Amino acid sequence: MLFSDNTPDDNRLTDAGATLGRVLFYDVRLSGNDRVACASCHRQSFGFGDTARFSRGHDGRPRPRHTMALANARFNAAGRFFWDERAPSLEQQVMQPIGDSSEMGLTAGTLERKLAGTAFYPPLFTAAFGSPDITRERVAAALAQFVRSLVSGRSRFDAVFATGSAPDSTVLSKPEREGLRLFTSLGCLNCHRTMALFADKASNNGLDSLPTDSGAGGARFKPPSLRNVAVRPPYMHDGRFITLRQVVEFYDHSVHNAVGLDPRLRTSEGTPRRLDLSPRQIDALVAFMEALTDSTFLRDQRFSDPFPCDSS
Repeated sequence: MLFSDNTPDDNRLTDAGATLGRVLFYDVRLSGNDRVACASCHRQSFGFGDTARFSRGHDGRPRPRHTMALANARFNAAGRFFWDERAPSLEQQVMQPIGDSSEMGLTAGTLERKLAGTAFYPPLFTAAFGSPDITRERVAAALAQFVRSLVSGRSRFDAVFATGSAPDSTVLSKPEREGLRLFTSLGCLNCHRTMALFADKASNNGLDSLPTDSGAGGARFKPPSLRNVAVRPPYMHDGRFITLRQVVEFYDHSVHNAVGLDPRLRTSEGTPRRLDLSPRQIDALVAFMEALTDSTFLRDQRFSDPFPCDSS
């Protein structure tokens, strides 16, 4: 299965660009009241997601949807972002929370002026782009480069393919191997595609018969990569499920017969699929998803906070 890299030709990754993006990502100056940064909701230890059901913006109010994890966003199929795919590129996605009045609350003009008045930014912009000019377009490009650098691929699951020859599933435990087999045979890979395990498009997965959030239209949502999924509960766009076991149990027997339900979740008779898994099989699927945790990535200093602990 091939990856789908959404990096555009006019914003290829560079060390200087991603370094600038890392500084911007962790800088609270990107919020209207200098209290929150991108990293406030997208935490490295949680796979650049969050464990709060609804993260809070600069004004303390909770957001209406659960924070999406950013790891492996570079391999987001079709390159569209947010649960509702409203941003057609990562370059556009990274700027929307900054300008949103209930998230970071900073206008583009104020952003440019604040960064231009911060001594360390002009040299960083010069290194990344060849001149000290600070523009919203360059901020977007640098942030997108940093997010695309967040590639997680050193989990226990990846050890299966580490030799470069035939996959060796014996590196996994027996439950993990059974979970991998089920993940493939049950068709989970039909939605969570490629080695990045990204959903290929927004879809209606039957969470509700009568949804209150239309998502991308028709209650369709596009989830993040399953990589590091075990470290970032709760789950779904509204954080309704606390554990991975609850997620598996939902797909096992609780998918609603919603209008617009993804055909991959229907039987040939048109009813929602029921997997009829045993408790042992549910445990195995959970074990497999836990094997997608990349502990090295979650601690990698290249992606960590570059500011001193007392920085504000």
